[in-house]
Amino acid sequence: MSDHSTYRRLIQGCKANDRKCQEELYRLFFDKMLSMCRRYTQDEDQQISIINDGFLKVFKKIEQYQYQGSFEGWLRRLVFTSLSDYFRKENKYLKFMIFEKEDTPIEALPEESLYFQDILELVNLLPNKTKQVFHKYAIEGYTHKDIGEDLDISIGTSKWHLSEARKKLQHLLSERKIYNSNVR
Repeated sequence: MSDHSTYRRLIQGCKANDRKCQEELYRLFFDKMLSMCRRYTQDEDQQISIINDGFLKVFKKIEQYQYQGSFEGWLRRLVFTSLSDYFRKENKYLKFMIFEKEDTPIEALPEESLYFQDILELVNLLPNKTKQVFHKYAIEGYTHKDIGEDLDISIGTSKWHLSEARKKLQHLLSERKIYNSNVR
């Protein structure tokens, strides 16, 4: 049975509130969603909580999925919404989308708090292809291989766009910090 027909069967079962289909769908995508969550938190309890909240959203909204576009992409967006909701609710900042531990020392981060919406506004200032790569990698959790296939670019080009996105976002944050310090 192909992935497409398996997804269709599971989606139809979930729409009918079939618990076995829900469990099978959960197990099918759990590792991918766990991998996405691990990029933002190392706490296993947080990861499981976020994934479970995400799948609860999936099961509540599955009627809205109309078999247009990637089901996995649709599911990832809902789980990512749970991820951002979790950090917003816990009053944690979402700088992790731009800075990774090896990229920038913590003391070099801007002093003011950045929230999800602030970061998205900055991401929207990026050139289109760079923005697409950053969004797919940092937000949706796709690999460079998957991004390359989806956007018809090489893995190396995908990595370059991600690097450029981080550089440009760090520059924008630096400008923002200078502007905010001059306004005070």
